[in-house]
Amino acid sequence: MVNRFILNEVSYFGPGARKQLPEVLSRMGLKKALVCSDKGLIKVGTTKMVTDVLDEVAFPYEIYSEIKPNPTVTNVQEGVAAFKASGADCLIAIGGGSSMDTAKGIGIVANNPEFADVVSLEGCAPTKKKSIPIIALPTTAGTGAEVTINYVIIDEKRQAKMVCVDPNDIPAVAIVDAELMYSLPKGLTAATGMDALTHAIEGYITKGAWVMSDMYELQAIKMIAENLPTAVEEPKNPVGREAMALAQYIAAQAFSNVGLGLVHGMAHPMGALHDIPHGVANAILLPTIMEFNMPCCIEKFGVIARTMGVDTKGMSAQEAAQAAVEAVRALAIRVGIPQHLSDLGIFEKDIPALAAQAIVDVCTPGNPRDVTEAEIIELYKKIL
Repeated sequence: MVNRFILNEVSYFGPGARKQLPEVLSRMGLKKALVCSDKGLIKVGTTKMVTDVLDEVAFPYEIYSEIKPNPTVTNVQEGVAAFKASGADCLIAIGGGSSMDTAKGIGIVANNPEFADVVSLEGCAPTKKKSIPIIALPTTAGTGAEVTINYVIIDEKRQAKMVCVDPNDIPAVAIVDAELMYSLPKGLTAATGMDALTHAIEGYITKGAWVMSDMYELQAIKMIAENLPTAVEEPKNPVGREAMALAQYIAAQAFSNVGLGLVHGMAHPMGALHDIPHGVANAILLPTIMEFNMPCCIEKFGVIARTMGVDTKGMSAQEAAQAAVEAVRALAIRVGIPQHLSDLGIFEKDIPALAAQAIVDVCTPGNPRDVTEAEIIELYKKIL
């Protein structure tokens, strides 16, 4: 079997790393940027922390902010039009997965106009050209979109999330600056942090996992377990913020290359049909899906438990595996994640439509245990 591993060409890490942006743009010979960032980040001043760096060196840019929390085909198409009208030659994505995923869609379509309908990018699209250069600056410690070859866009007509997997969309440069995350509210810190943990755990147990991806995912699990509570409870604490910024990047390096599983397969319809934040959907599903997968992952779950700080000495393999599930559930509760679908406005009548999308989601086949639509329905019901 041949394993492939794709990473950014260059990444920068550390408080104040955004100040590397002028040197990056100069080195790449770029002349003007379209900045992709959402209205919320503009309002709280996070976007300005980056554009101030551009202003200091008089680097020209325009801002595109028509980006929804769960970005749509329309957001991408309007972004492509804005990019063409701006005369820019690069994209600077400032935000969480929404801004970065939108930028990826814009960058791919701008250089591959035969995919202008955007819907044709779903799955593994055969694009021929690399994206317009993207410099990605994450403002959340969760999605890892700055280092992945994936992006997710909602097709409004079908009310379904499209998972697009394309090596041509990976940002040219990632700048991971924890100072951009300090203003993130507690709820979003918790949700995006649990999203990163889901990436790490699913990436560790997915069918495509191998020794290199395991190395990344276990380190990410350890760092998230140790630092997410601090990031949530002490948002100005640089130790927690910086550790989470790095942990989510580490997790994403691996899952981008080996895939995910049923948690994401079931979370995507929750975002598409009910506009549930992706991190919250993952977090509420993760312990239950771990229990479903346990028969296929007994030994790895024991490793997860120990990596999360559980003393499994004297436990059977089954007990250690269950301890991993309980450690994940306890962490989610500690950081304030809802525990029931009904808390999110999802009820039994909604489950068949969710399951119909989940069974065909591109992430579901990567799950270590094969699943049927009927089993997915029962899994949703368990957390009603």
